[in-house]
Amino acid sequence: MTATAFAPATEERLALARQVADAVLFEGYVLYPYRASAAKNRLRWQFGVLVPPAWGAECEEHDFQHTECLIEPRAGATLAVEVRFLHARRRTVQRALPDGGFETVAELPLDDRVLVPWDEGAEERVELVAPVGQLLGAEAEFPFRKPAVEETEPVLDSAGRTVGRLVRRSAEVSGVVRLRARELDGPYRVSRLTAVVENTTPWAPPEGRAADRDAALPHSLVATHLLMALDAGAFLSMTDPPEWARGAVAACRNLHTWPVLAGEPGRTDLVLSSPIILEDHPSIAPESLGALYDATEIDEILALRTAALTDEEKREARGTDARAAAVIDLADSMPAEVLERLHGAVRGLREVTGETAGLPDESGVLRPETPWWDPASDAGFDPEQDRVMVDGHSVGKGSRVELRPGLRHTDAQDLFLHGRAATVEAVLHDVDGTVHLAVTVDGDPGADIRREQGRYLYFQPDEVAPLEAPR
Repeated sequence: MTATAFAPATEERLALARQVADAVLFEGYVLYPYRASAAKNRLRWQFGVLVPPAWGAECEEHDFQHTECLIEPRAGATLAVEVRFLHARRRTVQRALPDGGFETVAELPLDDRVLVPWDEGAEERVELVAPVGQLLGAEAEFPFRKPAVEETEPVLDSAGRTVGRLVRRSAEVSGVVRLRARELDGPYRVSRLTAVVENTTPWAPPEGRAADRDAALPHSLVATHLLMALDAGAFLSMTDPPEWARGAVAACRNLHTWPVLAGEPGRTDLVLSSPIILEDHPSIAPESLGALYDATEIDEILALRTAALTDEEKREARGTDARAAAVIDLADSMPAEVLERLHGAVRGLREVTGETAGLPDESGVLRPETPWWDPASDAGFDPEQDRVMVDGHSVGKGSRVELRPGLRHTDAQDLFLHGRAATVEAVLHDVDGTVHLAVTVDGDPGADIRREQGRYLYFQPDEVAPLEAPR
């Protein structure tokens, strides 16, 4: 196995996957309101942090990631692997003194920003290439090292005078990548590929002193993830494998990471193994104009909130990090028509016309006589009178049920209501034909307000159990 720059063809195949990989790399890097003083920016980098082994023994974070997936390599196939992570750089702010020296300060105000101490993240890559044949039955090991670095950057005021400097220091980190493959028994030529990334940095907390996470971060691999590409052959989906491979997929061990097919939909030669669980072929919405570093939020909300920051808050955000400054500039310069694009998008439409309404389509499904968006289509529904059968019971407004939330639905807070008794307030039908029960929880002091405002909790019929005799 060799460490090398990838061939142009490999680089081109990885380019699209890196768009999503960048979102993984910088998820949580700096959170709205993008200021170092914000409470949620004081505990950063929650995903894929591989800590030094000596520190990992004292905390709940880990010093390795273990990826396993299935491959169908062709003869002579080569595997390209790219390990990506952030290397924390601790930034100190210093003010210039009259005698030409510098002193460390908590902040350095400038006309357009306020510079403050901050941990920046420098992107690091380890690129490896290995013939798959050499990995069969033998482990290939590649150690890597990123040296300690200290850099200084002068800070100039609007007149071009040196008023201070930024000192950036990064500690040495080291690690190892281990690759191996094993052919599996069966009618198909499939192998289990194992890729392990470990932090081997020898740093340890000072003897006799308890070190915290903040001390360990400069010696950690942050937001670590893998991109893997085959030049001849295919990866199998770990989320939706073919029936014959389900047993082999279930036997794979993935620790602190999860591999998904990456790149354009339909291609199977790329995998992204990420500490954030993704679906196969994840992609960035085309409406998104730039990285907002808070991918668990909605671009529209973040853009609007950022634009609403005060001038002083924007000065601090600009001084926090260059990436935060770019977010502020993006929000300030976003035209109304571009912001409108973030409000929503329709990815697909199915036409229903008067000529075909009421007729079966090519799959034999009867088309509605009126389209779902026609107000007249609601004429046959009455939320206060409609009823639905649940375990042989007719359930409608006024029925009492026990809540049993299902894991497949979206609101995790519903799980706290498991086993609680509730009263059905309405039976609702959505445009896809799904039935929902609007309920109020028994004993909820705000139940009357919910009824007045129509702000109910919603469960599907298979998430409740009747508490009354059958009707």
